[in-house]
Amino acid sequence: MSNVQSLHTRWLRDPAYREAYAELAPGFRLARALIEARVNAGLTQAQMAERMQTTQSVVARLESGRAHPSTRTLEKFAEAAGTQLKISFEPMEGTA
Repeated sequence: MSNVQSLHTRWLRDPAYREAYAELAPGFRLARALIEARVNAGLTQAQMAERMQTTQSVVARLESGRAHPSTRTLEKFAEAAGTQLKISFEPMEGTA
């Protein structure tokens, strides 16, 4: 187990950490999906930006997990990566 994973596992025992982590999780999942789409397309951030007609720093912000992109921006990202955007609503964990 890496040092980061070990710390994360230990910190998860703290309720405040668990709450903050859960709150940030959707942004991290989106960031992971964006990075995966770009990498699978074999593109650098600069190449993705060129295809989206934007800057590399915009792509970096999208992939950071801190941005809250519009649906249109996500569509442009998907198109630039040669994929299609698919949005779904899933039951929340721990609910029936």
